[in-house]
Amino acid sequence: MTHRTLILGGTTEARQLAGKLVARTDLAVTLSLAGRTGNPAAQGVPTRVGGFGGADGLAAYLHEAHVDLLIDATHPYAAQISANAAEASRKTGVPIFALRRSGWEPVDGDRWVSVDTVAEAVKALGPAPRRAFLALGRQEVAAFEAAPQHHYLIRSVDPVEPKLAVPNATYLLARGPFREADEHALLQEHRIDVVVSKNSGGEATYAKIAAARALGIEVVMIRRPVLPNVASAETVESLAAMVDHFLKPAAERGV
Repeated sequence: MTHRTLILGGTTEARQLAGKLVARTDLAVTLSLAGRTGNPAAQGVPTRVGGFGGADGLAAYLHEAHVDLLIDATHPYAAQISANAAEASRKTGVPIFALRRSGWEPVDGDRWVSVDTVAEAVKALGPAPRRAFLALGRQEVAAFEAAPQHHYLIRSVDPVEPKLAVPNATYLLARGPFREADEHALLQEHRIDVVVSKNSGGEATYAKIAAARALGIEVVMIRRPVLPNVASAETVESLAAMVDHFLKPAAERGV
């Protein structure tokens, strides 16, 4: 029997998981991307792009496509998508697993200022002009127009359009992973004195945090949102094992 599996992706781990599961003969895997990145990395598996229309739209898709398993492997800050996925699972009875990478924890030498929202991150920069590296998605950076006194270094996968209505901003287009030595050089070259980051977790973008620590630079860290309580794993390997267990006959699972 082939189980139709829908993976809600957009992360490196989602692509890795899809690649691992698509090799199974008992799964038909589709990877779904929200479409916010104009030039996404090659996925290597059957892929759909675009939203579903909220929880109800996703539930309808699960029903119409006869999906047997839903996997939420979206970004840790994609709280609305995760909420929609959990609700669609509840409405349809389609089982859901989530891939939730662990967050970063401060270590000796880190100078973190933790905040809950992007708006709080803007305020945390303070009134005096600073040189801030905004390591955020292009959807979030517009909030920093409220503090035009700072000089911003903005890095994103796609161009920030429209550009910020501030007098001093430099834009970089780049896709991780990034090396610590390169991040160290970037922070020094642009004379950065504060980094603004989400607590994304994982290794692909941690280098900027390590570089900031080495240089004694402050990091304004935006805490993660609260996500739905569903069966989850922190790694691709652990999630794949959960899927393997799910696919075993009931007798083998002890049901």
